Amino acid sequence: MKISPDQDLQIRQVIRHCGLQAAQMAAEPFEIFEKGLEDYVTSVDSALDIQLSAAFSDLFPKDGVISEENTQSRQRFCENYARLWCIDPLDGTEDFIHGKHGYAVMAGLLEDYQPVAGWIYAPTQDRMFYGGQDWGLFEAIANYRSVPLAVVKPDPPTSSFCPIVIGYRDQKRFGRAIAQQILEAQFYSVGSFGLKVMEVISGRAGLYLYLNQRVKLWDTTGPLALANAAGLVCCSLEGHPIKFSPDRIDPDTLVHQDSILVGWPDYIDRLRPKLEAAVQSVLQN
Repeated sequence: MKISPDQDLQIRQVIRHCGLQAAQMAAEPFEIFEKGLEDYVTSVDSALDIQLSAAFSDLFPKDGVISEENTQSRQRFCENYARLWCIDPLDGTEDFIHGKHGYAVMAGLLEDYQPVAGWIYAPTQDRMFYGGQDWGLFEAIANYRSVPLAVVKPDPPTSSFCPIVIGYRDQKRFGRAIAQQILEAQFYSVGSFGLKVMEVISGRAGLYLYLNQRVKLWDTTGPLALANAAGLVCCSLEGHPIKFSPDRIDPDTLVHQDSILVGWPDYIDRLRPKLEAAVQSVLQN
């Protein structure tokens, strides 16, 4: 990794500091805005975005920094930076709004359009997950020393065991069709994209399914860097590798053009064709 131990420590400190602020601010009045259809932002997102953007710009002045709430920063994706930091000040905003625990503060590093490192902090657990390619995976609880993260491969899917993480909207739209194709499917969800990926890395689920094509670079860069380092398969519903290159990302919104599956190889191999058939049956009706 081209990140020094001191830089990593500073990254973790600023992310944790912002996450603890979020947990504190969750108990106080805050403003809520709808920036798009069923796409919400709060005054907390905006405040943390400013802090995180400034901190990463100071730490890595030669790199590009893209953050969710700074729309002008999105142009840096097309400015030929070798390294891009993608920051999500509050991943899982709807859970945060409703007083649930499934939100996180995240940062990820793209190097030559490849996700190579990520940091996911869950404020309500005071728990940090981080690592990446050629580095390893680690976790730290509160101020305790970091330890290697336990990557757990779940048992293969059977007629009585097939845990699948899926977002609320995707389950509402596609859940019935998927259940008809995969009778053994057991659905559940948490708010944050990053924490959903951690469910798979930890072995509590075999697969995370994201279908609504609204997920953006700051949602995916850190989590998929960790998923790749854990040996998971990250692919589209059609089985193609997830790409972060400009030809697969909308330049204005930085939305991925592909659906996303993150899972253990035996889950992807066994379930992906059935998932594809289920989704097509819904889209054709």
